[in-house]
Amino acid sequence: MDSITLKNFRCFREEQTVPLAPLTLLVGENSTGKTSFMAMIRALWDVAYKFQAPDFKEAPYDLGSFDEIAHYRGGRGGRSDTFEAGFETARKKSKSIAAKESAAEKFYRFSVTFGKTGTAPVPIRRRLALGDVWIEVHRESEQTNVVSLGTTNGYWGRRMSTGVGRLASLYDLRAPLLYPLWEVALTRNDQGEQVDFMPLAGSPEFASEDRQNLEKLNDFNVLIKFPIERPFASAPVRSKPRRTYDPIPATPDYEGNFVPMYLADEYFRNKTTWEQLKKQLEEFGKSAGLFDEISIKTLGSRDSDPFQAQVRKSGGKRKGPWRNLIDVGYGVSQALPLIIELWRGDAPRIFLLQQPEVHLHPSAQAALGSLFCRVASSRRRQLIVETHSDYLMDRVRMEVRDGGSGLKPEDVSLLYFERGELDVRIHSLRFDEQGNVLGAPPSYRRFFMEETERSLWKRS
Repeated sequence: MDSITLKNFRCFREEQTVPLAPLTLLVGENSTGKTSFMAMIRALWDVAYKFQAPDFKEAPYDLGSFDEIAHYRGGRGGRSDTFEAGFETARKKSKSIAAKESAAEKFYRFSVTFGKTGTAPVPIRRRLALGDVWIEVHRESEQTNVVSLGTTNGYWGRRMSTGVGRLASLYDLRAPLLYPLWEVALTRNDQGEQVDFMPLAGSPEFASEDRQNLEKLNDFNVLIKFPIERPFASAPVRSKPRRTYDPIPATPDYEGNFVPMYLADEYFRNKTTWEQLKKQLEEFGKSAGLFDEISIKTLGSRDSDPFQAQVRKSGGKRKGPWRNLIDVGYGVSQALPLIIELWRGDAPRIFLLQQPEVHLHPSAQAALGSLFCRVASSRRRQLIVETHSDYLMDRVRMEVRDGGSGLKPEDVSLLYFERGELDVRIHSLRFDEQGNVLGAPPSYRRFFMEETERSLWKRS
């Protein structure tokens, strides 16, 4: 995703569009909507790629019911009847994309409007656009949806029943909105009869040229047929370590409970992958000052027997003793789930990380910033990171300045969440080549600057 748009969602009243980069940092005071922002990213993925109404109560986020999610305007304004969100994503490069196409045609724009069914928010309108070409489905009633199409030549629409049948399911909000659009353009029903899209606002009859224009949206449908992995969302506090583990299938989860099983599985079944993973973990462990080596200790002769996850630190030429995860600082067990997720070969494309620096000392927080820069510069992962750590942010600034990770200023988006009376404004800040923050409002880092001044000067 290259940008996110919000309107009437939680504390975000006015429509706001902010950029996302390979590495996006979310900063601001507590309760300014940073976690809600990440929850909406996952919700948009569910609507666009998973074809379903998102569960806004699914861990690690719990935004509540519709009345807790729709923006409260206060006074007579009350609560909004709907809330909206959307994203832009770059069109995949292919031979079908002509050089003459405009800049607007290089990005898909997906948007969704949520209404209320019972106490739950549900999509009532969805739209996909590429330049001046778009398709939209919105719920007119429980029995009827309206399908609209648009090109540079005009607009067309048709009411469709949500009952049974191929075309009915095609336009059902419970089914993929962006079902192959060339089938929409064919406009034939279950009996093979012509289905007309009625011209709107004085538009001409729907023609073959309009069908060809609509087929520009086909690449997005390929993404739907072969969708990217669902974003990985981490909890701010990860799982507690145990003294011993029994081998069970390693299924990724937001608290990192799977990590010991994943390590053991690689240790027992794939020595080559284990050695690569072990090397990466130990490189980070050393740079963060957490550990120098990591290993799996078996408590039997079979790979089905219990095992322990162990680490150790060294002092000079002397190696320390192996210690169980439960016997070392809590920071190790909190950092491992994030690090392993980032390096898994089959990991998702988008990571939503809440306060990854929790329980890490300053040098480890800084090392985490360097790791995020290296991962983001590879372009294989997109990281959206909520953080309260100056050490992590300063390390990112220095990585941009020094160029060691290959991260450029435009590869980092710094989003500052500033609270107003009943809403929050998101400021999009950026770095220059020296790592300086540009475009910051007066309130940015005001608290930290005041605390620093107090530590340096004593008022008389």
